Amino acid sequence: MITYECKPAAGYTDKIGELVFMLEHVRAVTISEVEALRVEDLDRIPGQGDNTIGALLMHMAAIEKVHQLISFENRDINEAEFEQWGPALELGELGRKNIQGNPIEFYTDLMKETRNQSLCMLKRKSDEWLYERNEWPNGIGYNNYYLWFHVLEDEINHRGQIRMIQRTLRGVDYEI
Repeated sequence: MITYECKPAAGYTDKIGELVFMLEHVRAVTISEVEALRVEDLDRIPGQGDNTIGALLMHMAAIEKVHQLISFENRDINEAEFEQWGPALELGELGRKNIQGNPIEFYTDLMKETRNQSLCMLKRKSDEWLYERNEWPNGIGYNNYYLWFHVLEDEINHRGQIRMIQRTLRGVDYEI
């Protein structure tokens, strides 16, 4: 159920609970907007070089998976994991070629499974963990809060793309 009152999710520290609320709200909206799509809708390439809705949904799960690895395991994706998630991370031609023919349940189940892993791991973390400073190999700093903000930001951005693709599926023109 989608709720419209920001408050910490039960079972988490205050800040992490607020983050969980946001993660769950964004995901519930995303799933509600795509749950009735057919395989043909999920695989449709709206324009040359564009991504499909299915690839964008799998990308959302892939971004969350990578952020799990970075924030919970302090490592980047390995070769075996990239084999599974690479097309969804890179999108483009690789995604169009390798992500197709799946029903909506394939994507929503993958998104739910990935999210459940995140929620289990977030229950073990403190608010202080959100602010722990880390550094990329190039010396640029970041904290765990930013990583999970990016998971939200990425999903909202790609949900906008999905909305545009759905408009083309319905034959609605855009005026810019």
